[in-house]
Amino acid sequence: MKTLLGVTTALLGAVFLSACEPSGDATQNQPQASSASSSPASISDQDIINSYVYLLSRALVVRQEQIDFNNTGLEYNTIKYNEAGKADFVNPNLDVAYMESWIAIDENSAVILSIPEVQNRYYTAQFLDGWGEVITNINERNYPDHPYGDFALCLKPCQVDLPEGAYLIEVPNKKIKMLARVELQDDLQGAIDLQQEFTLRTLGNPDIEPTLDFPGFTNQALPKSNLFSYTEAFIRTPDSMMPNATELQSIARELGDYVAQSQENAERVDRVIGEQAIPQFMQFATTKAGKFANGWLATLTAGNYNGDYWTRTSANFVGIWANTSAEVIYFIAAKDAAGQALVGGKAYRLHFSKDNLPEKNVNSFWSVILVDFPGYKVVDNALNRYNFNNYSEFSYNDDGSLTLYVAPEYNPEWPKSNWLPSPKQQAFNLTLRMYVPKDNVLQGDWFPPALTAIAAH
Repeated sequence: MKTLLGVTTALLGAVFLSACEPSGDATQNQPQASSASSSPASISDQDIINSYVYLLSRALVVRQEQIDFNNTGLEYNTIKYNEAGKADFVNPNLDVAYMESWIAIDENSAVILSIPEVQNRYYTAQFLDGWGEVITNINERNYPDHPYGDFALCLKPCQVDLPEGAYLIEVPNKKIKMLARVELQDDLQGAIDLQQEFTLRTLGNPDIEPTLDFPGFTNQALPKSNLFSYTEAFIRTPDSMMPNATELQSIARELGDYVAQSQENAERVDRVIGEQAIPQFMQFATTKAGKFANGWLATLTAGNYNGDYWTRTSANFVGIWANTSAEVIYFIAAKDAAGQALVGGKAYRLHFSKDNLPEKNVNSFWSVILVDFPGYKVVDNALNRYNFNNYSEFSYNDDGSLTLYVAPEYNPEWPKSNWLPSPKQQAFNLTLRMYVPKDNVLQGDWFPPALTAIAAH
């Protein structure tokens, strides 16, 4: 899998300037029923657009599975303990010790996850299906009577004899993704010690399905009509948490047949995807997949999407493995106070009043990271500073407020502790994570302030 590249000027235009975007909210973008035939008259442009966005969700998960096994050395039913504060996937959180695994089971096998007792710091073991929907989070908030110990992951309905004392977690797919996190705080070694106590063991000998061989793609060069050639392979993985999956998959099958019928059909689908689906999706993913205010897009509906496949695909695109809103709210800044895209070479100010500080609006912790756009990978800088969090040693203003600076070059008039280096040319985003957010954040009543463009020197 190729590394995600920097954004091109043309793509920025598609994202921020395109007039083609879905009308209304995401729930209005559901496909309309098509007739059984696969004629041009029966397959509308909107069918193509909606089906493309739906299947892209699965393709993004398949891409990540390919990356995990080809580039990072992951093995099924084995935990990969990522280096604390680092991660290889898009839009990582550098404030936690990550563990990840692909769980592979069948009707005659199960996997036992052992979780240590974790006190006074954030942790969770998140499980997702093959479409990016969260199955569950194991932590003291969701399992207060069994927050640690052994958990048995078993295909629903479970037919495996499980060890006594193991808490049963039934899952819908033969492959699921586990992503566990332990907050670093200011105790790196303590987080690493806890990380190493998360273990997996397999019961039985599962027949593991191979990773799909869908051709590699990047965020800058998304697939086109070839997506529909893999429809049957994609939907073999049940999409049981999407209530309208049956209808969506029926139309996707029609499109698979339609594309296979002729080169002319494939060219039409390519044209609709390139001219309509991708521009609409990129616009939606960066400004519509949630609530937008102050230049920030909040993913108030994440992890579980209740039929909103546009938002699910957006989440998989912007930051694969999005968690539920109860665990974390993601705020993504793509524009400044003037409505302009965040671009390298400019300096920006982010000012939080004393009463609006992020730490006052979470029950756990917060962090903000700078990533390139649209690749959503961290940007190298000479200071080796990529993020801030509630353990950063900031210099606060006399009135208790906090001013952060995002710029490619340091200005001596700023507290250096408050400077987050940005690229000199490349477009970028900020992602603010609010872990275990308070009700005002969950309800969309709290937003970070807008980024204001300022003179660099």
